[in-house]
Amino acid sequence: MKKYFRSLLSSRLSVFALATTLVSIVLVISAFSCGQKHEVKLPHADPSGDMSVQLPLLNIKLQRVASGLQAPLYVAFPGNGDILAVEQTGVIKVFKNGTVSPTPFLDIRSKLVKLSSDYDERGLLGLALSPNFKTNHKFYVYYSAPPTGSFDNTGTLAEFKTAANGEVADPTSERILLTVQHPESNHNGGCLQFGPDGYLYISEGDGGGAGDKHNGTIGNGQNMNTFLGKILRINVNNGSTYTVPTDNPFVGKANMKPEIWAYGLRNTWRYSFDKATGQLFAGDVGQDTYEEVDIINKGGNYGWHITEATHCFSPASGCSFKGITMPIAEYSHHEGASITGGYVYNGKALTGFTGKYIFADWTGPMFYLQKSGDTWKRGKLVITGAHPGDLKITSFGEDPSGELYVVTNEDTGPGAVKGAVYRIVKD
Repeated sequence: MKKYFRSLLSSRLSVFALATTLVSIVLVISAFSCGQKHEVKLPHADPSGDMSVQLPLLNIKLQRVASGLQAPLYVAFPGNGDILAVEQTGVIKVFKNGTVSPTPFLDIRSKLVKLSSDYDERGLLGLALSPNFKTNHKFYVYYSAPPTGSFDNTGTLAEFKTAANGEVADPTSERILLTVQHPESNHNGGCLQFGPDGYLYISEGDGGGAGDKHNGTIGNGQNMNTFLGKILRINVNNGSTYTVPTDNPFVGKANMKPEIWAYGLRNTWRYSFDKATGQLFAGDVGQDTYEEVDIINKGGNYGWHITEATHCFSPASGCSFKGITMPIAEYSHHEGASITGGYVYNGKALTGFTGKYIFADWTGPMFYLQKSGDTWKRGKLVITGAHPGDLKITSFGEDPSGELYVVTNEDTGPGAVKGAVYRIVKD
């Protein structure tokens, strides 16, 4: 959320933008369990302070596979060897064997709200290919369209199809499925992932501004009658827009949006499903002090803005942890500024990495989590192979064979034109 968007995530960025400008980018910038226990249990995190690094350093090497991108935020893999690179400014480019195709996969720049070239958390924020993309040719994007009324932008989930040749999108095929009015320019969410159940999961930020201020003392994250501050789950294969799966946790409950899968989230900046276990791992961007990794479960409340990671936020002390699911890991802004969620490694190239969750901070540090009993322990990654200035990490990607990719940008805004994509390879 923040890094870009995360930065893009504005809060992340809110704090970041400041840090970025003032502290010479000291840290800088941005933006998918049932039945919680009543007593507070913190099996995964230490509520008394920052979770320390507990595992040894591991080495990874980055191999550049695409470059010359404008503010890239995500990559996807259609299964034919191509790489689809999502640019914040509204273009999805196609890379074939490291060379960009002259015709973009999709260009929706005309549909976006006007972006600031220096810093912005809006834009083309997410892409998900249908699980049946090779046969139905459908894909889904999330972008920031112009607003209605007094809002800042309209978060828009849309379906497209590829043209007859299957190489690029048919621009006339757009089908808008869902729109959400955002009160401010930051914390827009926009991550899209299909789950192993075939349903589409969508992240929505809390509405922007510092401290989730747009819904009084409760905050949008805890307000079940808004999409803001949530992860949604919908079926895009039925109806003219979408239908709500009948097993969503809040179906039929008064004053609760049935699309909601999980809540209490600030600005989830990238989440992914572990191919081996089906678990949903998410990086949720913090406010002023802590970044967190969550395993998202059905109906889970992840605390914002009552808590920031494992710490009280509103109120600043003495808050109730009742019904709140704690993160599996956190780190403070002594180590970074805005989390970028990653993937559990299920590939073949990296010996000893299977089952480890790889993630990063937007400012460059990369980490891994490894499960030990009922807890997750954290270690740091030592990176070689990246080009100087590239490590502002905006996203990760996973190809069909389970190998992982890192998306980078050399600056904080949509005007930056030296973005790159790296594959993580054996050191």
